[in-house]
Amino acid sequence: MTTQDPKQLLKKKHELDEQKRQFTNFARSVSEHGEVEAGQEFSNDRLPDDQNRMKSVENRQD
Repeated sequence: MTTQDPKQLLKKKHELDEQKRQFTNFARSVSEHGEVEAGQEFSNDRLPDDQNRMKSVENRQD
């Protein structure tokens, strides 16, 4: 088993995160007005889930 330096692992993780961010930005720019596959839609105006909210209220009452 090899011992890995936490600083090296963190640096590698940041590099991979940056690559993912760049790819995401590229993919969004390419498909900006294109049709997305089912299940791939992202919405910023989602309404809160009332059932989960009510369950949270119910759990707090116990």
